[in-house]
Amino acid sequence: MSILSNANSSSTIVGVQWLQNRLKEGAVVVADVRFSPKDPLYGRSAYEAGHLPGAVFVDFKSDLTDPPQEHGGRSPLPSAERVAKRFGELGIDRKSSVVVYEDTNGPAASRLWWVLKYIGVEDVKVLDGGYEAWVQAGLSVTDVKPEPTVHEWKPDVHEDWVVDVHTVRDVVNGTRKAKLVDSRDASQYLGLESPFDPVAGHIPGAVHLFWKDGLDVDGTWKSSAALAERFGELSKEEELIVYCGSGISATPNILALNEAGYSNVKLYAGSWSDWISYRDNPVATGEE
Repeated sequence: MSILSNANSSSTIVGVQWLQNRLKEGAVVVADVRFSPKDPLYGRSAYEAGHLPGAVFVDFKSDLTDPPQEHGGRSPLPSAERVAKRFGELGIDRKSSVVVYEDTNGPAASRLWWVLKYIGVEDVKVLDGGYEAWVQAGLSVTDVKPEPTVHEWKPDVHEDWVVDVHTVRDVVNGTRKAKLVDSRDASQYLGLESPFDPVAGHIPGAVHLFWKDGLDVDGTWKSSAALAERFGELSKEEELIVYCGSGISATPNILALNEAGYSNVKLYAGSWSDWISYRDNPVATGEE
């Protein structure tokens, strides 16, 4: 998919030309969620140095995660009420049309897209190629911060989009029919290394589909047809439960599945880091 392309009406992934046209119409809220796990100040600094016209800043760590506890994973979902209040302060409510972006195509924008949809914002899209695509297209950026109109609204949470450790145990034990999808890279799935967690491996029975394989060689998102081919071995009738290390890089796979026409897709929010926090949970290594 070209970064300059217009998305079709059903696509969640849009190009810079599409966004430029919508900005001219004044019909969209743009949210900048640039983030670096190595530098907690990077996102805000990058935003203040220059962002898309009218974009509001979303602090990935403080706005889209809660502090970790004994269980729940490294990046727990924040409460829907807290998220709705924060986005209301940024001028977003359930009726808003929102486009989210980060530096390129990564988990931060997908996490923001998913969280907004999860709490009931229906029209949310992701800018293909992010900030870099916008700049490479020769379009202007600004350091002027918008002054959004604050909205107070009640979230309409899709509670059935999330599963917890008990549901995943049922899948592993065979008492619930679903397919587990591991979104991490191959070395983590196989148990060869564990750079972020104390235990290596994967949840027994999970298939491996690295989230980055949803991108073309130029870093743009693959077409919906190519994504459908990528997921060809997964049934659209079967419940899919997607996980990663902490529930973040699973969301690009959920976005890709959405583009490929899958609707029965759920997030194991705590993911691998939650699974291994229970000592009795089984761990698999190697190929399934």
